[in-house]
Amino acid sequence: MTALLSNYFGGRWQAGTRGGAALFDPILGDELARVDATGLDLAAGFDYARAQGGAALRALTYRERAAMLAAIVKVLQANRDAYYDIATANSGTVKNDSAVDIDGGIFTLAMYAKLGESLGERRYLLDGEAARLGKEPLFQSQHVLVPTRGVALLINAFNFPGWGLWEKAAPALLSGVPVIVKPATATAWLAQRMARDVIEAGILPPGSLSVVCGSAAGLLDQLQPFDVVSFTGSAETAALVRSHAAVTQRSVRVNIEADSVNSALLLPGEAAGSEAFDLLAKEAAREMTVKSGQKCTAIRRIFVPQAQYGEAAEAIAARLRKVTVGNPRNESVRMGALVSRAQLQAVRAGLQHLRAQTEVLHDGATHALVDADAAVACCAGPTLLGTRDADAADRVHDTEVFGPVATLVPYRDAGHALALVRRGQGSLVASLYGSDAAALAATAIALADSHGRVHVVSPDVGALHTGHGNVMPQSLHGGPGRAGGGEELGGLRALTFYHRRSAVQASTDVLAHLYR
Repeated sequence: MTALLSNYFGGRWQAGTRGGAALFDPILGDELARVDATGLDLAAGFDYARAQGGAALRALTYRERAAMLAAIVKVLQANRDAYYDIATANSGTVKNDSAVDIDGGIFTLAMYAKLGESLGERRYLLDGEAARLGKEPLFQSQHVLVPTRGVALLINAFNFPGWGLWEKAAPALLSGVPVIVKPATATAWLAQRMARDVIEAGILPPGSLSVVCGSAAGLLDQLQPFDVVSFTGSAETAALVRSHAAVTQRSVRVNIEADSVNSALLLPGEAAGSEAFDLLAKEAAREMTVKSGQKCTAIRRIFVPQAQYGEAAEAIAARLRKVTVGNPRNESVRMGALVSRAQLQAVRAGLQHLRAQTEVLHDGATHALVDADAAVACCAGPTLLGTRDADAADRVHDTEVFGPVATLVPYRDAGHALALVRRGQGSLVASLYGSDAAALAATAIALADSHGRVHVVSPDVGALHTGHGNVMPQSLHGGPGRAGGGEELGGLRALTFYHRRSAVQASTDVLAHLYR
């Protein structure tokens, strides 16, 4: 009988009262564990986090909380091998893809530990300079940011159980706000194990970190006005979060990251075989295959000048043909599985939907699986589609297939390219490829209003850039419009979500005490 993963809630480990949901190996089909949150006293658990965890965290300075994050980093580093085994078994990822999740999460924690150290011995932050309120300078206004006296409910997606946990929890804990983590059920094992290791190490005050596995039913009902909720997932579920009474009636602050039809754009004037052209082809193929395309930031649309359409199709397809797909335990495999049969079916359905308006430039079905049974394994080979009519192919601009699928799209001129990119209705990231610095800068600004991040790749940074889809803690993660309208990370900017801004209007003598 498989193990039932416990929840850590209300300051203690608790098992659900029912059988729960099963977690599977997406390659072998074996049941790995079960998760269940049935029977938890949700109200008591939230109250405990607010009263115990919140009070203890707020009593510490930013520097002291940063030291706790640094200690968490050491615990996670000491258990990396176990995390890699879990990722292989439960997410079906090859080692390099597991590193994006596991080491990416650890790196983000370490970055916020360093940033917190720079904030020193304060328990609140100053926001801007004091402003005179009248003719005389004696009475002024100083804005401050203070930690919210609530709890942060973090609802995460299945594709990054490790990084998704820590990229949210790190700025929350540094801010002095306790967190309740709800990992996606299908891949909850890694998040639960990481949380267990940190909790058992005794680094954080009791109530600072809770983890609830299984169904999310009832969690939103417990949110109170000074709580916050950060959600990553589908637009459909995001709409349910936004419409919940906690948000509409109790004004709970919410951050949403949802669907995103991200773009890669080769600027005009770049010939086939140029450095910029080759960088686009390389990055497009990489983004299609890392994590089997299960990244919210993955490239979904690839825009090239009409004259380069055929050559771009061949350049990208040539790279995809070299990708070995199958069991990540085999060292020859470069791309593992989708996380579940449900996800595999969703990708197949999405691919069929897109194929009604596109042609197949590279067929993922041509990839024979290595050490995997196609009847059991949740594997899909990378598929490159193309459309000759970019304006009429509305499905390409509206549909995100969350797997190893992208579409090549030709454009007539620079204005047409920008219009097509914007048909994504707001995305997490667009990447630009070219050699004209002025044109790249102008295009980046032109697309900045509809993208949370614009990643510019020119030949001089071809070997240095961090990657179209890699989310770095120093930069903003989020996007407007259909991408959810949220903002995460971005260095210390992330702390704002977990603080409340207030204006202190007082004499300069009183305000002087705020600066000490």
